Amino acid sequence: MYAILKTGGKQLRAAQNEVLIIEKLEGEPGTTVEFGEVLMVNDGSKVQIGSPFVKGAKVTGQIVRQTKGPKINAFNYKAKKNERKQWGHRQPLTHVKVTGIEVK
Repeated sequence: MYAILKTGGKQLRAAQNEVLIIEKLEGEPGTTVEFGEVLMVNDGSKVQIGSPFVKGAKVTGQIVRQTKGPKINAFNYKAKKNERKQWGHRQPLTHVKVTGIEVK
């Protein structure tokens, strides 16, 4: 059984006991989180597709850890102007272990 859910402006495939890496959610490791925006649920024999969300469906998970993604370096340069600007960014991420997929 798996579900397609929407979080952080992205769509993710979630299955039981799978660890998802998503954009930062507030909470300490061990905190339970619920995702109510479920777009599709597949239980092996039956597929439910929402418009836009499946009614009564939710995915529950537990926060495993809070981390940061890889560093992304950016650089602006304008020729003949002696103008250079460099900066970096590390996206905060949350690792969530899927503990259940429920459909009513």
